[in-house]
Amino acid sequence: MADYNFSVEGRVVLVTGAAHRIGASIARTLHAAGMRVAMHYRSSRDAAEQLAAELSAARADSVALFQSELLATERLPRLVEKVVGTWGRLDVLVNNASSFYPTSLTSASESEWDEILGSNLKAPFFLAQAAAPHLRTCNGCVVNITDIHGERPLKGYPIYSVAKAGKIMLTKALARELGPQVRVNAVSPGAILWPERGLDEVTKQRIISGTALKRQGSAADIARTVLFLIRDADYMTGQVLAVDGGRTLSN
Repeated sequence: MADYNFSVEGRVVLVTGAAHRIGASIARTLHAAGMRVAMHYRSSRDAAEQLAAELSAARADSVALFQSELLATERLPRLVEKVVGTWGRLDVLVNNASSFYPTSLTSASESEWDEILGSNLKAPFFLAQAAAPHLRTCNGCVVNITDIHGERPLKGYPIYSVAKAGKIMLTKALARELGPQVRVNAVSPGAILWPERGLDEVTKQRIISGTALKRQGSAADIARTVLFLIRDADYMTGQVLAVDGGRTLSN
């Protein structure tokens, strides 16, 4: 029987989209827990370097940066190889990177479909494929960042909602494919960070009022849940944890 005593100290985690927002919070939280963090970024080099410097100042040889275009799936095995080449192992994959913007049913383009499905579904699948041999060796795990709108579609965002629904099923399918050595779970955020393209205050308050806790969550809420799934949930796989303040309880 596999040993699932998963101490995170010194373990290596690859976090995609780690330069900003939820990804940066995940990187900070896992680093503070003692993990070595491989931070992936696409174009946010300055933000990635700033965060890496902050974390490296706290603990030497604990952070490395990796630039990659996740939509270029042929490059993903090389990304994993570079991470393994840095520290000799890969224990955890956190599929956080995501494209998020509105797409009208009447005018959505194929390129928008390809970008949103690519970042949210295709890239996580092929990253897991590339990482699987290393994760199996270490009895590691995968954590996917999904969205409550993968189960309850967000009006005006049909492609995004479809992509996140696919990522929920990807979580369950990978749990079957990679078990028993590798656990695969997901975190499904609710009202955590507002979209960068902005929402008006009335809409924000309507969303918050629809939660049972009547308040907005934080990126740290997601990051702590990711740490729980990595470190403490050794008999959980194929599960999706909603961190949404009870928003999915509303009609």
